[in-house]
Amino acid sequence: MVLFFGVVWGGRELWEKRDVISFRMGFWFNAGMMIETTGATGPEGSKKSTVSSKRHDGRHPDELRPLQLICSFTRYAEGSVLIEAGHTRVLCTASVEEKVPGFLKGKGVGWVTAEYAMLPRATQTRTARESGRGGPSGRTHEIQRLIGRSLRSVIDLAALGERTITIDCDVIQADGGTRTASITGGYVALALALSRIGEDRPWPRPVLRDYLAAVSVGIVGEKALLDLDYHEDASAEVDMNVVRTGEGRFVELQGTAETQPFSRSQLDAMVRLAEGGVDQLVARQRETLQPLFEAARRPLLMSAEERRLINWKEDAR
Repeated sequence: MVLFFGVVWGGRELWEKRDVISFRMGFWFNAGMMIETTGATGPEGSKKSTVSSKRHDGRHPDELRPLQLICSFTRYAEGSVLIEAGHTRVLCTASVEEKVPGFLKGKGVGWVTAEYAMLPRATQTRTARESGRGGPSGRTHEIQRLIGRSLRSVIDLAALGERTITIDCDVIQADGGTRTASITGGYVALALALSRIGEDRPWPRPVLRDYLAAVSVGIVGEKALLDLDYHEDASAEVDMNVVRTGEGRFVELQGTAETQPFSRSQLDAMVRLAEGGVDQLVARQRETLQPLFEAARRPLLMSAEERRLINWKEDAR
């Protein structure tokens, strides 16, 4: 099976050149099946897998949409990335404040939180700004909490110290999967911000526990599909979002039967698809962030051995 992706660095000055910048890489997926990736900015730019039954956009059931991660996209934020998943585009920025919420004052730990919003014309028809409708909707609150708790699951809040990092996820263009793209891109923005802090004051110990990514899966026309776009999401019999670490630990599984209830075998099929998708997304994050991690004065990311020593229950208090 062959897929193509791209890694783009450099922010706004490379924005106009993103179609001509590509990066080739390969990695093993599932039962020794080779995935090869290269830069692509639309469905027509990605090679297809050998799995049968193509979807409306030419992808196969187990195929991600073409992905771009454009780092340092804004000038002022400590960390920023524009993530493109097919036609979905989300700007993720990480802002650092040397303070914590009131309930954490004096406890020596930090906090990571998130805010999520969509531009009025991110969708096919204009949606009024939530600021003009009395504040964030229930959907927005749900997504913000999902992004925040997902990112907190892979950071050592004690090592962070008494500071707050806010991840702002602003949807520029929505074509399905905005919350999962926000988590995947938000992790990259968070890592960039932590790297920036570490340049001035090296971290006493690794502050990131693992990689983190998220992807949508669903049942459409009685078939399990990976990475649903809006067309598929709107007609899905089942819709599910899966958040998982690079090591394989699940952070969250959100699954809903839109029509008839789904079976255990369908659930297993969706989770298998999601795991393959997260593996690919984490591989992209690793390719993007590895130079930063290697250049850091002290390690930012825990090793596998260090992760095995974490008392997750104690650290969650």
